[in-house]
Amino acid sequence: MPRWISFLIIASLIIIVFEAYAFQAIKMLTKNKMIRYGWLFVGALAYINFFYVIFSTDRSSGQTRQFQWAVGFLLLILLPKLIMILFMLGEDIVRLIKKGISYFSYEETKVLVGRRKFIAQLALGLAAIPFASLLYGIFKGKYNYKVLKYELSFDDLPEAFDGFTITQITDIHSGSFDNKEKIEYAVDLVNKQQSDVILFTGDIVNNFAHEMDDWIPVFSQLKAPMGKYSILGNHDYGDYSKWKNKDDKKENFEAIKNIHPKIGFDLLLNEHRYIEKGGQKIALVGVENWGKGFNQAGDLKKASVGIDKEDFKVLMSHDPSHWEYKVKTDDFNYQLTLSGHTHGLQFGIEIPGFFKWSPSQYVYKQWAGLYEEFGRYVNVNRGFGYHAFPGRVGIWPEITVIELKKA
Repeated sequence: MPRWISFLIIASLIIIVFEAYAFQAIKMLTKNKMIRYGWLFVGALAYINFFYVIFSTDRSSGQTRQFQWAVGFLLLILLPKLIMILFMLGEDIVRLIKKGISYFSYEETKVLVGRRKFIAQLALGLAAIPFASLLYGIFKGKYNYKVLKYELSFDDLPEAFDGFTITQITDIHSGSFDNKEKIEYAVDLVNKQQSDVILFTGDIVNNFAHEMDDWIPVFSQLKAPMGKYSILGNHDYGDYSKWKNKDDKKENFEAIKNIHPKIGFDLLLNEHRYIEKGGQKIALVGVENWGKGFNQAGDLKKASVGIDKEDFKVLMSHDPSHWEYKVKTDDFNYQLTLSGHTHGLQFGIEIPGFFKWSPSQYVYKQWAGLYEEFGRYVNVNRGFGYHAFPGRVGIWPEITVIELKKA
């Protein structure tokens, strides 16, 4: 039996059990058959659409907008039902425990039925929260840009760079964009920060160089008096698409690299540049993608050839796992690293200064924001664009501004 048929059978069985259980909550809340079966119909439509897109899309097309919207539609239906199921399952577990201890009288059974209906109502009310949040995230949240500012002090920062400002953006994913006005607004917002340099830390496209064609004039408007510098991310290598041959993939990769000078960025490929000011200098180091368990084209030693250990260094490395496994303990002392990649999974809860949570934290130790160990820092930018899911919920698109201070 082909693997895809086995997958489809197993997935179908899981979906049937899931939907059957969720349907019990709706039966508790209404006797209206149109609502009951409309609930099932919409769910079935989301599943059918998702699997149709998966199995009908040619992998050479990469990740399409059709796929993104199929994911969005599925999550919009799935997450609220999951909330309801968790509540109903919890109530069932409590009921079974009580039933195992003693037998219920007729009156007790009536109370139980009433309580079960109340739980179903409560679950439905709470399920409306992720439903509304996902709707907002798809239509508004993905362009809800936030400017996050940090001030970092270093003993070894050259005095001439006291007050030097860096604007970091990352993960543009231009193949996902669908609103030129919003992107123009975001580019203007970057320029309003009036930073000394702009640094872009990878993933300019989803898969293909042509995804950036319509956006080159927009991103060409980015301005910084002391330069714009960039690196590659994991999506810039074309590894997530099926290619007819190696030459096509290589041609696409070269075209992606050529995008950077077209928008005025100096692309660093395992190399460095010195930024000079007032007769002093700092080293800007840029490595290719280095990810734990996959693409490791990044070569930190090669990029640092010619740099003195005592120099102040700003490292651009797309994947924060590079900092965790290689950079933070390196004797060469990279004082500040700028990363992206995680997007904060585009889903989570953040209360600035108090609390932040996302499923991303179970994959990456450093997943969003500023982290410090051994006197060295890494900033994980939440990303400029979006990918896979066509929206953002609680984890908003980010423009980071970092001011360097002499301690």
